[in-house]
Amino acid sequence: MSVYLSTEAYNELPVIIIGAGPIGLAAAAHLAFRYEPFILFDQADTVGSSQCAWGHVKLFTPWQYNIDPVARKLLEITKWAPPSDDDYPTGSELRDRYLVPLANLPEIQPNIRLVHRVTGIARQSIGITEDRRSTAPFEVVCDVNGESQRFYGRAVIDASGTWGHPNSILANGLPLRDTAELATCIEYGIPDVLGVQHATYAGKRTLVVGSGHSAMNVVRDLVALAEAEPDTQVYWAIRRDEQSDACGDDSFLNERTLLRRDTRELVRSGKVQLLTGVRITDVALTDEGLRIESATGELPVVDRIVACTGFQPDLTIERELRTEIFSIFECVYNIAELIDPDRNACGTVPPHGVDRLRQPEPDFFILGSKSYGRCGTFLLYTGYEQVRSVVAELCDDESANEIVLQLPERGLCSACDAWLEEHGSGCACGESGEDCCDEAVDAREDAEVAHA
Repeated sequence: MSVYLSTEAYNELPVIIIGAGPIGLAAAAHLAFRYEPFILFDQADTVGSSQCAWGHVKLFTPWQYNIDPVARKLLEITKWAPPSDDDYPTGSELRDRYLVPLANLPEIQPNIRLVHRVTGIARQSIGITEDRRSTAPFEVVCDVNGESQRFYGRAVIDASGTWGHPNSILANGLPLRDTAELATCIEYGIPDVLGVQHATYAGKRTLVVGSGHSAMNVVRDLVALAEAEPDTQVYWAIRRDEQSDACGDDSFLNERTLLRRDTRELVRSGKVQLLTGVRITDVALTDEGLRIESATGELPVVDRIVACTGFQPDLTIERELRTEIFSIFECVYNIAELIDPDRNACGTVPPHGVDRLRQPEPDFFILGSKSYGRCGTFLLYTGYEQVRSVVAELCDDESANEIVLQLPERGLCSACDAWLEEHGSGCACGESGEDCCDEAVDAREDAEVAHA
């Protein structure tokens, strides 16, 4: 293949999508709807693998905000049974009732390549310092069962997300010492402590690290476990001096509001011991258990740690492309001011499209939660607007420059008050595994200290 192709030959190349989650599959749906060729790569052996990891947890947004409009159109042509718009899916339900049927559509399924781990992206035969890039094909290198394979495309959409790349529990962000030794005692994400992992946590002393909603989910579940298993002890460590209420009840989706109310009550009741101002500096495995050092002193010895400290993007695969990344959040540079939790609470991030998502590298886009970097305010519905706009741009459609998605004036949570009046504070559900504003604020504070 020549380094430089004619416009006609270049445009015949497929769009390459990385990631078979909700955003990657939405991109596939939009391209299929427009009869544009594409290839979708995912390193897992199934679509929606991240959703499998937190399958027991409910999202904070109902079905109506979790299904891409174009994907819905394609599915409705088939015998697909749509879920109720007002129900709240779990991760497993999102995968089984939406992502799997979408991936199995005849317009999409033949173009999916599972067990293809993308290891690098570049321009064919052109280095990052060289110009004349716009007509040189993208070269995407994949590891396929240990064999390196190369694929070529006219554009690349990186929708690989951040799951699987957790932030460290250490205050300085560096990896733990003796990571291998501690691996059996530290879990990242939202373990199913009331289900398949019941025996792992029953009767154990567990420290939950993190101040966002993932941590709240785990704390609530561990307290429920302790009611059935009295020897279970629950500790909750946060960096702040007190449990955060920064976003307030009115600025969150109803399920988030209820979760905050529940965890505040658990702290007040003494069912969980809240440890504030914690900045972990070291963790060591001893005969007594895990000894945890903090800048403010030693913490209680525990048997297990659940790290709910958020996630970060893996930016190594695009090292040979020209990108602009906002260093504090590691997000796409031009959306930093939109997703900054100091400016916009969860559910109120303005919809945005290709104008905010363009990179110096022509026709390369980072979409979805990866575009938000370490900032966990991402919602799928906003990601679907990213997809719509970018695919329209790749198809020379002027609608790319429009914002089609219209959120309620106060964000997705504008109907919370009436819902809360009806339901009170008796239940709470979880989130999609991405953490929320508090970790993003911590990231900003840490970066500002580092740059001071």
